[in-house]
Amino acid sequence: MNALNSLAASIFGDSLGPFGGLIIVGILGLILIVLTLPMFLNQKKDPLDKLRDERRGLTPKDSEKKSLRYGTKNDKLAKYSAFLEPQDEEEYSAVQLKLIQAGYRGKNAVRMYHFSQFALALGLLAVGVFIAIIKSATGEPSTQSLIMSVLIPGGIGYMGPKYWITRRVEERKKEITNGFPDALDLMLVCVEAGQSMDQSIIRVSKEIRAGFPALADEFEIVSFEIKAGKDKTTVLKDMAERAGVNDVTSFVTVLIQSQSFGTSIADALRVYASEMRDKRVMRAEEAANKLPTKMTLATMMLTVPPLLIILIGPSVYDIYVLLNQNNF
Repeated sequence: MNALNSLAASIFGDSLGPFGGLIIVGILGLILIVLTLPMFLNQKKDPLDKLRDERRGLTPKDSEKKSLRYGTKNDKLAKYSAFLEPQDEEEYSAVQLKLIQAGYRGKNAVRMYHFSQFALALGLLAVGVFIAIIKSATGEPSTQSLIMSVLIPGGIGYMGPKYWITRRVEERKKEITNGFPDALDLMLVCVEAGQSMDQSIIRVSKEIRAGFPALADEFEIVSFEIKAGKDKTTVLKDMAERAGVNDVTSFVTVLIQSQSFGTSIADALRVYASEMRDKRVMRAEEAANKLPTKMTLATMMLTVPPLLIILIGPSVYDIYVLLNQNNF
């Protein structure tokens, strides 16, 4: 450490302070990370994958056509997928499901999510190192202060995308929950008017898009998958999984049971739509009952001090004047 401090003093003088050695180590670490990134990112294709393609009869041109088919030609991060995407299938599926619930359905969503975490973490880590250098140049901060000023921005950059996705998921679930009773009422009207379930789903997705675009997207995906020939039960279960809302899961269960037992879908929708309306009223009443409790602290802070000033202020002023007269 003494050698590093002497090296820092010889190069930078006394501007880095007593922790110049630690700062130099941090800068060298960042330089090494930047230099080793191309080695990890520019990985060659696995020979086992080449053998697998040869067994399937795929030539390099075929694999290129396949990449063009899935739209990865213009994806700048495609060659870094082994580094930016989880290699475990369960972990990849969990991240992908969370991004879908947040409204990001692209094939490159997982890759972009991890890239944003990686890029923001490195960028803010560099900002933290710069702040640490400024602190060392302008004063004599402690080692703990320097370490925290470097690590905290990096941690914020890494956790920022995760926090954003979590907020997006919660907002989207709230939007679906609020719009679901109206969607069920519209679907019930369409079914009772003589339309089939598939036609009613298409009509509902068009009608509610102005107010609840997230729910309209889910119904539109269901209609497209049914048109593509996918099993309706599987399509409905996928919708419940994408939405992540208990009301949608219960609705899917009602539709599947109605289809399995051959009962009237209109009757099932009528009962369930009425139940959803009652639940919405109960949620509104619950929010209204919570409001006085939440307003208590604000009311005390904004009402009691002015009231005390109005009631006690004149008396305090009179006492102050009387004391000054007695002193003189």
